[in-house]
Amino acid sequence: MTTTAAAVWGRAEQQDFRARVRGCLLGGAVGDAFGAGAAGRTLAELRAAHGPEGLTEPVPAHGRHGAVTAATQMALFTVDGLIRAQVRRDTGAWHPPTDVHRAHLRWAATQRDWGPDERRADLGWLAREEWLYARRDPARACLTGLGDEVLGTLERPKNPGAEDSGALVRSAPFGLLVGWEPQLVCQLAVECAAQTHGAPAGYLAAGALAVVVHGVARGDGVDGAVRTALEQLAPRPGHEPVTQALEAALGAVRQGAPDAERVAVLGAAEDRAAGQLAAAVYCASVGEDIRHGLRLAVNHDGPSAATGALTGALLGALHGETALPPAWLAGLEGRATVLELADDFAMEMTQGAALHGPAESAPGWLARYPRG
Repeated sequence: MTTTAAAVWGRAEQQDFRARVRGCLLGGAVGDAFGAGAAGRTLAELRAAHGPEGLTEPVPAHGRHGAVTAATQMALFTVDGLIRAQVRRDTGAWHPPTDVHRAHLRWAATQRDWGPDERRADLGWLAREEWLYARRDPARACLTGLGDEVLGTLERPKNPGAEDSGALVRSAPFGLLVGWEPQLVCQLAVECAAQTHGAPAGYLAAGALAVVVHGVARGDGVDGAVRTALEQLAPRPGHEPVTQALEAALGAVRQGAPDAERVAVLGAAEDRAAGQLAAAVYCASVGEDIRHGLRLAVNHDGPSAATGALTGALLGALHGETALPPAWLAGLEGRATVLELADDFAMEMTQGAALHGPAESAPGWLARYPRG
């Protein structure tokens, strides 16, 4: 797998990129936490409890305000794997799906272990964050797909019937590889999704999300980014459910004022990757601001945390972190970790050559992101 030549990063470009990376990761986490407060309740129940608009402000979930779910946990480990792939490239070992798979295996350990296993030389800093050692509604296919160390591939995927949103919600970070071409971003996201979700609708939705994030992170609008994603899907076998869902989302934008019923019709009410992606694209397209987009995203009968996480990641990559609601960020679980990881990713992608190379590397960086 090859990438395009690295761009020349001026200071303004670096600052814009970091703002979008922060926005994507923090936005995904904020949307996840907001949606977690609606999880397990129908739209009717949400309206009965909170008024005709349903849930409009975050409420506690998992015993606290701002708690995130496995969607955010796994997205963070996706970023960790992408950074390590870049760091390991100096050694001549260049296979990002393997590095992302290893990162997700480290996430799987957080679902089994009481805390970090300090005996592991490959732990790095993220897997030492004790707050991540909590089980927060992970998709069953993620647990079973990462239940051993066998790497699932497109030829031999794990869980060939899984088309829920478990792989989709961890895939936005692939789109932050803005120096790559869209087809390579799509391919990497698809290959990594097949490590747990082997149904074409499951892994192709992940690839499409990555391309949409990639487009908006490069400065395109949501509509243009979705059309690029449709181009990437077209030649891939089994793309029809995802293509149809995205086309329905684009069409719904022109069908009048947005409401919860339209979001549900697009697929938010079921835990299927294609429908969750379509609902998130719609909410990101029609939201007057991030609050409005997220409120649309979480008020339905389905997995609100998933729709919220996807919508938040898209809107954050589109607008940058300063557009996120400050009061919602203030109590976000793990906010410092998310920011630190986002800044590390931005620094690696823009200034990696100054951090490590075949001859000399910053030892602190390699302690954070071990090559082993």
